[in-house]
Amino acid sequence: MQKQATPLTRRVSPGGAPTSDAAAVQRRFIFVLLENFSMLSFAGAIEPLRIANRMLGRDAYSWRLAGESGTTTLCSNGVAFGLDMGLDDLDRDDVVMVCGGMHAQRAATKPLIAWLRKTARRGAMMGGLCTGSYALAAAGLLDGKRATIHWENHDGFAEDFDDVKLTKSVFVMDGNRVSTAGGTASMDLMLTLLSDHHGEELASLVADQLIYSSIRTDQDTQRLSIPTRIGVRHPKLSQVIEIMERHTEEPVSPAHLAREVGMSTRQLERLFRRYLSRSPKRYYMELRLQKARNLLMQTEMSVINVALACGFASPSHFSKCYRAFYDTTPYRERGAHPSRDAR
Repeated sequence: MQKQATPLTRRVSPGGAPTSDAAAVQRRFIFVLLENFSMLSFAGAIEPLRIANRMLGRDAYSWRLAGESGTTTLCSNGVAFGLDMGLDDLDRDDVVMVCGGMHAQRAATKPLIAWLRKTARRGAMMGGLCTGSYALAAAGLLDGKRATIHWENHDGFAEDFDDVKLTKSVFVMDGNRVSTAGGTASMDLMLTLLSDHHGEELASLVADQLIYSSIRTDQDTQRLSIPTRIGVRHPKLSQVIEIMERHTEEPVSPAHLAREVGMSTRQLERLFRRYLSRSPKRYYMELRLQKARNLLMQTEMSVINVALACGFASPSHFSKCYRAFYDTTPYRERGAHPSRDAR
């Protein structure tokens, strides 16, 4: 049974001292729901606000759902959400959270980008949840800023927005711009904001209600460690894979990889075949092809440029390798999954 909530009798700062009267001012969040947004990312952001109100015994936070249509929006699992408003003018103190999900480029429409720029000129705090960061970047609102996005969209985002300081953190706060990697990272961001607004005591109580035992910080990375991902705990194998992941555009030779971890090429071959049932060369190729597929599906880069970005010297070699692995050509992949619709 869920325990009965007890409103906090005093407001505390992160250091334990009472906060200023600014903490008593109601903060309004505007959640901009893009087509095919992630329900989990959205729920992870709005639920901490609801529980915070319950803990405080007052409406310290309010929210409205906005979208380009002004009526309804579908999330990625097909559930329809009714909207409170369209892309209307906002108050200066409103906090804007753009909730993205699948097809981030398609959702970043010209009307949305124009509205984001207009809203930013009012000085509003603005954030991107999951792939909502793509819309902010497309509007130029993350130029020169640190930001993050879901790891699956990382490669495409980096190619499209080289003025953004992209990280692999679960969330990032840089001035009045915030971003999350998606999934449960929204909860970490919101719990951090609650701590900043009302103190660590409230953030801990809300996390406890959410059965959220460990609040991550902006120093935590979003992906599982390499040993966890591959199901093998071997330090040298993890080191080699980390080097491979850093050098997909300019692949390094097996001999170089072996020297980097202090073993022979033959030992490296045996290590990969024993734990991953493939050669280092094959594993490296699969990494590069996975990156290529992400770029084909998420960007407008030409097939030739995708090939070069993934370490292939010629389009013909790239196409041959791609077809052998995915049973289709890069050109057909691009046609089956267009990165953007006409706006």
